[in-house]
Amino acid sequence: MSKISFITFCVEYYAQHTNKASNEVYELFKQEKVLDLLENDYNDLHGMGMEYIIQFIDEYLGVA
Repeated sequence: MSKISFITFCVEYYAQHTNKASNEVYELFKQEKVLDLLENDYNDLHGMGMEYIIQFIDEYLGVA
């Protein structure tokens, strides 16, 4: 999976997780630097399960 596909997948999955629109989640990820985090940590994260990634993002954003 390419980085772009992975980031898109994370945005879509997180949007579903939070019941928000994808564009709203994208803007949140952009503002809070989650997009940079996902790109920079791609090698470590892309093999993880989505539950782990969602928990990771929630903790990063201070939601959990």
